Amino acid sequence: MNLKRYFGARAFYKTVLTVAMPIMLQNLITNFVSMLDNIMVGALGTEQMSGVSIVNQIGFIYILALFGGMSGVGIFTAQFYGKKDAQGVAYTVRFKLIVALLTCLAGGLVLFFFDDQLISLFLHESGSEGDIALTLEFGKTYLRHYLVGLLPIALVQAYASTLRETGNTFVPMAAGMAAVAANCLFNYLLIFGKFGLPALGVTGAAVATNISRVLEMGVLLVYIVVKRRQHPWFFNREGKLPGALVRSMVLKGSPLLINEVLWSSGMSALSVAFSLHGLDVVAAYSISSTVTNLFSVSFLAMGVSIGIIVGQNLGAGKYRTAIDNVRKLFMFTTLLSIGVGVVMFACGHVVTRFYNTTDTVKDLAAYLIRVYAFVMPLHAITNASYFTLRSGGKTLITFLFDSCSVWFLMVPSAFALFYFAHLGIHALYPAVMGLEILKVVLGLVLVKKKIWMRTIV
Repeated sequence: MNLKRYFGARAFYKTVLTVAMPIMLQNLITNFVSMLDNIMVGALGTEQMSGVSIVNQIGFIYILALFGGMSGVGIFTAQFYGKKDAQGVAYTVRFKLIVALLTCLAGGLVLFFFDDQLISLFLHESGSEGDIALTLEFGKTYLRHYLVGLLPIALVQAYASTLRETGNTFVPMAAGMAAVAANCLFNYLLIFGKFGLPALGVTGAAVATNISRVLEMGVLLVYIVVKRRQHPWFFNREGKLPGALVRSMVLKGSPLLINEVLWSSGMSALSVAFSLHGLDVVAAYSISSTVTNLFSVSFLAMGVSIGIIVGQNLGAGKYRTAIDNVRKLFMFTTLLSIGVGVVMFACGHVVTRFYNTTDTVKDLAAYLIRVYAFVMPLHAITNASYFTLRSGGKTLITFLFDSCSVWFLMVPSAFALFYFAHLGIHALYPAVMGLEILKVVLGLVLVKKKIWMRTIV
């Protein structure tokens, strides 16, 4: 085996990091502040932290539904941009805004009318510490305010994704950094009532989050208006959306939208399965998820970068370059995730000490973090496979690859191991996480077959 084929020259990695680093840095700061938020809300009590965490898991489905809708259209954006077709990019922007508004409306209606039922899915009596009714009440309080931020989230996704797909990753990063800084500041001020402001607790956390989302949207809109000559596609409203293009975007985008909804709801179903062990597991899983999300930004940013770089290669008809880039990007992503996983394993027990909760919750959270550190390289490979397949418009295959593995493998296994094998969380969690190896094998086979290597614009 010629290992040199898997490593690029310095110029190659400079190009990759130019795309990946702003995304990585933005996500790193966002998740770091999320961890600080988690710690601040956790200072109020385990029930408050669990209630907010449950709502954020439900909101995660909405955010990923938006991401899926934007991603399907974004395949066309990246390839139109690679083809230097500004009018084509303008069409995709218009369609993204339509998707954003429809998703916002649907998400708002579901969260408003089914708040009690959705939150209660995660609450189970199992002889563990914590007040179920109190957790439900805190969750509903947070969710009522969370609804206000749905529209800014949708618009940010539409504009930021387009900027990234057209080569501008810095501005979305800057907007995101401004937002997380504001979120951290106002969380501190409004949760605890500093500098004469009222101590609003869980409500303060929700208000702070909404302020940050409005700020992020404002920064993006101001930039787009000021730099409108550099980004004409945001203002081009010439002609009707071509019917053929709309049908193509719907056909390619729908599987991604459905996939993200099913995948994120599948991950929430996994959380429900874990929560069967009691409220202390809900709290521990909340802590571990916050920490693992912080460390996962490395391979997640690399996945987005693969989609952008390879998508532009395909749009320009540079197929050999695309194949070569995929091979090198897979190796870089895998090695990066191994290094990050080692650091996360070492930090797991230390980070949990900052939380104001019971020792039982802290120790369990540290254990979950360390288990995830072992499987992080597996997640990195499947994420890279997903974005490679998506770059060539193979959205139906990515749907089957991503969502079916969660709903037909991981979720049933988690419930079966609880109800029939009666496994405790210490055995159940690594058993379920280890199933990712099957997805790795499938992903590598699909990528190697080069079924993704095609231009769709």
